[in-house]
Amino acid sequence: MKKIFLLLSICVGLFSADATIDVINKGLVLPKIIVQDATKDFANRAMQDKFFKLVVGDLKVGSAFEVSDKYYTSGFDDSAIISADERADLIYRYSLTQLGDKLSLKFKIINVKTNQIRFSNEYTQSVDKFVFLAHKSMVDMARNLNLSPVDWMDKSIIFSQYTSPGKSNIVVADYTLTYQKIIISGGLNIFPKWANKDQSAFYYTSYINSVPTLYKFNLDNNHKSKIAQSGGMIVASDVSQDGTKLLLSMAPNDQSDIYLYDIISKKFKRITTFSGIDVNGNFVDNDSRVVFVSDRLGYPNIFATSVDGGAVEQMVFHGKNNNSISTFENYVVYSSRESVNEYAQKTFNLYLISTKSDYVRQLTAGGVNTYPRFSSDGGSIIFIKNLDGNSAVGIIRVNENRSFQFPLRIGKLQSIDW
Repeated sequence: MKKIFLLLSICVGLFSADATIDVINKGLVLPKIIVQDATKDFANRAMQDKFFKLVVGDLKVGSAFEVSDKYYTSGFDDSAIISADERADLIYRYSLTQLGDKLSLKFKIINVKTNQIRFSNEYTQSVDKFVFLAHKSMVDMARNLNLSPVDWMDKSIIFSQYTSPGKSNIVVADYTLTYQKIIISGGLNIFPKWANKDQSAFYYTSYINSVPTLYKFNLDNNHKSKIAQSGGMIVASDVSQDGTKLLLSMAPNDQSDIYLYDIISKKFKRITTFSGIDVNGNFVDNDSRVVFVSDRLGYPNIFATSVDGGAVEQMVFHGKNNNSISTFENYVVYSSRESVNEYAQKTFNLYLISTKSDYVRQLTAGGVNTYPRFSSDGGSIIFIKNLDGNSAVGIIRVNENRSFQFPLRIGKLQSIDW
């Protein structure tokens, strides 16, 4: 069992950081937007207040505007009149209506100076997933106003949540953790990985009679199917762009290596053959190569090889504990330990590199930041932060140079996917 958790600790650092909002990008003048609630006769005041905060939060994370925190009310069809002391360029005005277990949102973006509607739309969602109404409106607004895309806001994250020793749940949530649904509970369930772009299925590892077992879970019918078992460990670390191949970390003979699994033919191909530990393989360069974590230098570091195996290339030349990687096209983000010595407080920062150049960019400036994952467009990165036993989901807006964190109120994050 000790060997298993040694391997798992190299797959992902289970460390910690604060749950605050860091605004790195300062001095940039952005257009200002205010939010007006035009909802009438809504029975659930708590939900109405929470929705306002969600809209304000989404606008802040979108990073295209200076956002007012003030709560305003208005008639939905009123002119764009605001208080004299509130300078603003745009208004996000919305109205909520509930009918049974369905919640409807209608909203519009108004130019304050011209009183013209820039964009409007309506959506309906089940009440339990009302948060996605706010997220969906942000996605469409960004697309129609030619802002930086935030399509990932309307996607779900999936994570493993430690609840007690040897027990963890698989949870599907929105990126703010406002909506959460436990999908799998009972036993140790770890390392969930989305199986496709539609997020209709995911892979995860569970322990059956102390043997690591890889499953696929279909969210459409709640059916799970067994993929494979491996005595030492088995983790699905990445899925090919077409969804037909998996990269697995497997340790059938104590030491782990990277394997390619063909979902259609159900055949395994061993990619690395190192006598030590190779884990956390991720496709890169249009699925032609694999980036992975290995201790072949005596400490965890980042390497790359062809998807067919062969020569191995070192990718990172700083730090003595580099792990928790994710890839997008020809970019790699990873976590690097930067503590002064073994007994100093743990510090892990995230770095971004390119497989095509010597480009290196530090993304975080302190604390403990692990398990990064790229958004579908590569413009944002999600990661795990923990502090004093508490966990948070972090979001880095790479081009906008901003970072936000959302705390997990119960349990501790073990791993995450987007």
